[in-house]
Amino acid sequence: MTTPTQKLMVNGKDFTLDADPNMPVLWALRDILGFTGTKFGCGAGLCGACTIHVDGSPMRGCLTSLKQVQGKQVTTIEGLEAQKLKDAWLEHNVPQCGYCQAGQLMSAAALLKTTTKPTETQIDDAMSGNICRCGTYPRIKAAIKSASEA
Repeated sequence: MTTPTQKLMVNGKDFTLDADPNMPVLWALRDILGFTGTKFGCGAGLCGACTIHVDGSPMRGCLTSLKQVQGKQVTTIEGLEAQKLKDAWLEHNVPQCGYCQAGQLMSAAALLKTTTKPTETQIDDAMSGNICRCGTYPRIKAAIKSASEA
């Protein structure tokens, strides 16, 4: 039995891989294609560490299968072009251990793409599915606010 061929567009580049269409895109990104910026956290879509963009919308890579992203643009942290947000992240000293940062940035970038001047409530709502064990939530919120004002 042969493994089906999957076509994947990641960060603007096309890839063809031999993988089960039910494989979580997270494993294809990390283990096959080498995009290790997207992290495995809980495996149940609860922590947000594996957040990617699929056609611009944030999705959990651990819950999204390869067949669900066929013909769609996948963006990982390596392809995220939100420089104002990245600069604000550093300015507000958001990263500590760094493990959740890719998912946090991906969720924040998706928010700022749809809501250029988010309220605190909108920020809280958009980021509520991302867990940071270091507790940098006030800095995350400040960075998002700062990026929205830049």
